[in-house]
Amino acid sequence: MSDGDTHANRTKPVRLAPADILGLGLLGIRTRKARAALSALGISIGIATMIIVMGIPASSQKALLERLSALGTNMLQATANPGQNPPVVFPPESPDMVARIGPVTIASAVANTNSVVARSDKVDPDNDTGLAVLAGKLNLLQAINGHVQSGRFLDAATERFPTTVLGSAAASRLGITTLPPGRPGPQVYIGNHWFTVIGILAPVPLAGDIDHAVLVGWDAAKAQLGFNGNPTVIYVQSQESQIEAVRAVMPATIDPQQPDLVQVSRPSDALAAKRDTQTTFSALFLGLAGVALLVGGIGVANTMVISVLERRREIGLRRALGANRGQIRGQFLTESVALSGLGGIAGTAIGAAVTFGYATSQGWPLVIPLQALLGGIGGAVVIGVVAGVYPSIRASRLTPTEALAST
Repeated sequence: MSDGDTHANRTKPVRLAPADILGLGLLGIRTRKARAALSALGISIGIATMIIVMGIPASSQKALLERLSALGTNMLQATANPGQNPPVVFPPESPDMVARIGPVTIASAVANTNSVVARSDKVDPDNDTGLAVLAGKLNLLQAINGHVQSGRFLDAATERFPTTVLGSAAASRLGITTLPPGRPGPQVYIGNHWFTVIGILAPVPLAGDIDHAVLVGWDAAKAQLGFNGNPTVIYVQSQESQIEAVRAVMPATIDPQQPDLVQVSRPSDALAAKRDTQTTFSALFLGLAGVALLVGGIGVANTMVISVLERRREIGLRRALGANRGQIRGQFLTESVALSGLGGIAGTAIGAAVTFGYATSQGWPLVIPLQALLGGIGGAVVIGVVAGVYPSIRASRLTPTEALAST
């Protein structure tokens, strides 16, 4: 026989396309559906646990952070140092100057008009009600997280006219608890002028002084109450991460000539609590996710090792028919990844559904960290690769005679 004939008759190794390897990997899943379902269930429980233990605490954290934010974690308040002679007067443009500080999101102000309010012009002027008449900026409610309980707040159409909005305590003291819809509101007597009440505020936890105040428009206070335009209290909201930096530059921004006489409140203690909460929850997320993935990975590895032991005869037959070690490794590794991937998809869906249901029942905002969703599927695939390496190598090392001889 010639060398050419010998070369022609030489057996060439068969190379499998990726689609063929995928088909072989899925063959074990299709032919052993019950076992595959139980195997996928194991990884899906692990992934669902990871989603749940990350999603539920994250939703709880979001609800807690929202409650802490409601305590004014991003708010500052500037006033003049008391007891100065002559009294410290803020420049009229100081709120606009503060608003130009980069991290500041909103700046507003009120000013004491030193006027007296009463329900009637027949009341003795010396009979002080203990209520302050304050000129307020139109964005005051946004700056102090306030809300109107009845009626409406001052706007561009009403701030020039004799209209007023009462704080919750001021309304109670003046005997005005509600406003009749569709009808003119009651009137109060301020500085020898009648003002119509157009709104009543709900209690403002972050600015208690506003509860005992009678608010009038900035322009109306100038026109009818002799107001000079100098604010007495400036309210600021800024980015939480920059709150300390904003506080440091506010005195010089408000009054460049006398910054030492400007008193700025320190950030709320709730801000420190909020930052501690974020740090603690982040560490908790990582720990719980790691445990859940470890449990799922062990389950898949155990399933694939048992699969190799159960299918020794199949492996031996395939080796006898010409399958090489690489093809055996590819088959079992593909099966492991497919099982983990299916379990990851199912676990992600289950975990998201459980998290949504629990968060909704508790009245929390739904929060599922992006890393949890990506880790649910991507992590399952990685687990499948890692967990399938040893079983696939073990399967590929079986010789045809050794595998076929097993029972």
